[in-house]
Amino acid sequence: MKRLEAAILAAHDADDRRALARLYTRAADRLNDLDAACFFLTHAYVFALEAGAPEAGVLHARLKAHGREA
Repeated sequence: MKRLEAAILAAHDADDRRALARLYTRAADRLNDLDAACFFLTHAYVFALEAGAPEAGVLHARLKAHGREA
């Protein structure tokens, strides 16, 4: 997880929103706690939207499936 954290920080420093979407998704996928995973998925979704990344739709669907949007 240390490498992932370092990669997230580097992507923030570089303002690389596509990388941030991927990295936050990866972080969410590694967690066994649904609330924590959805926290990271929300970040991934926002960065994907900002980047115009195609995975935004999948991330949105995942959040909806977990009841994070009415």
